[in-house]
Amino acid sequence: MGALKLTALNKSFGAVAVLHDIHLEIADGEFVVFVGPSGCGKSTLLRIIAGLEDITSGGIEIGGRDVAALSPAERKIAMVFQSYALYPHMSVRKNLAFGLENLRFKRAEIDKRIAEAARMLAIEPYLDRKPKQLSGGQRQRVAIGRAIVREPDIFLFDEPLSNLDAALRVQTRAEITKLHRDIKTTMIYVTHDQVEAMTMADKIVVLRAGRIEQVGTPLELFDRPRNLFVAGFLGSPRMNILKGKVERAEGGNALIQTGHGAALAANVDPGSVASGQDVLVGIRPAHFVLAEKGLHFIVDYYESLGTETYLYGYLEGDREQIIIHRPGHFAPEPGSRLTVMPEAGRVHVFDPKSELCLSSGGSAHGR
Repeated sequence: MGALKLTALNKSFGAVAVLHDIHLEIADGEFVVFVGPSGCGKSTLLRIIAGLEDITSGGIEIGGRDVAALSPAERKIAMVFQSYALYPHMSVRKNLAFGLENLRFKRAEIDKRIAEAARMLAIEPYLDRKPKQLSGGQRQRVAIGRAIVREPDIFLFDEPLSNLDAALRVQTRAEITKLHRDIKTTMIYVTHDQVEAMTMADKIVVLRAGRIEQVGTPLELFDRPRNLFVAGFLGSPRMNILKGKVERAEGGNALIQTGHGAALAANVDPGSVASGQDVLVGIRPAHFVLAEKGLHFIVDYYESLGTETYLYGYLEGDREQIIIHRPGHFAPEPGSRLTVMPEAGRVHVFDPKSELCLSSGGSAHGR
């Protein structure tokens, strides 16, 4: 019922093209997150699915039926906006009922759906309050409840947590994830927050400049980014990038010099690199380990969170900032010299011109 298929979808505002050749399939019941920097087209794509924007060309199907010419009400979707968009003069109960009353549902059915949504979202004590009497998190739950009572085939969320403080974001994030697990309805969620994307999604769609860069599970995108953009966008702190030159390449194995005193071994697609070739090397902060021999890291400063520590500094002979993650509390003096190496199999290799990943398996999860 809630399966979605976008085929060769394009969108332009006048002469300005904002979405380019979008092909995407979402299975019934999946939780899919659209993520990307501001202006990449993720909210526009969501509004097209909702029927709030027309497509310029291409196709859109929901549950196997062509909905390109259908109004939002005919698509059987429900949308939760960044702003709560609650009617301030109405009680919570009336806010939940309003859409169903306009659709001429019977009172018994309206009451039943409100009771179930209120139970699921733990807003039963607030049904007779006005929105101004609620906290931000409670208002957002009411907005979600208004979508639930419609029993749509697809839920659409447009950055619903951006108005909440950090603690409420974590709490509401967990509530939405649990809601999806309970009702098993397709959900499409837009955010620029990679933590939300990594923790909530069954599948992530990474967009840049109106194009899909990669689609996959959170771990697929984290471990096997298709290109330099995906590698740098997902993961916090960011992936460290070093300039390198291939010293030796044999089959799927490559030895790469970065000019910092130790060669790095990498698994690459056979034939993708040759000796003497310039490459970019990516290593995530958590994938460095202390070693007896290796790269010499000079500590500038550190940030300890008690359970983990981030070291900020540079490799000897280069002032480009490098970030290293260490478990637990670790407090080296500024100027300390540590010897580090990447874990085996954790070196990513990219082509400097195309920015495509050359590591073994790195391009297997593209569009």
